Amino acid sequence: QVQVVESGGGLVQAGGSLRLSCAASGRTFVRYAMGWFRQAPGKEREFVAAISWNGGSTVYADSVKGRVTISRDNAKNTVYLQINSLKPEDTAVYYCAARQLIGPISSRSSSRDVYDYWGQGTQVTVSS
Repeated sequence: QVQVVESGGGLVQAGGSLRLSCAASGRTFVRYAMGWFRQAPGKEREFVAAISWNGGSTVYADSVKGRVTISRDNAKNTVYLQINSLKPEDTAVYYCAARQLIGPISSRSSSRDVYDYWGQGTQVTVSS
């Protein structure tokens, strides 16, 4: 089992950047593929990015491709989401999620259903 806690959200102007962090508990973090999702008010939670257990493969949503980078540091039990060129439509609560998977990830990682553990989220607000 793993617990994840997001941080790094805040209020930022359009065009700015943020780096979100997701800290995971436990010694088995390396066994988990990780994902980031977001949920804007009145909308469903949507996929942003995912990364395999060793960082060897990543998947991105088309809506953020080119502006977002997901990475992880297994020594620190942390996964990151760097978001550049922020837009007002990026405003949402960003959630980190974990699924036990050792191996490469695929587009299936964009589905909420494959994740077993979720954090409480961190708010990102982008002003125009």
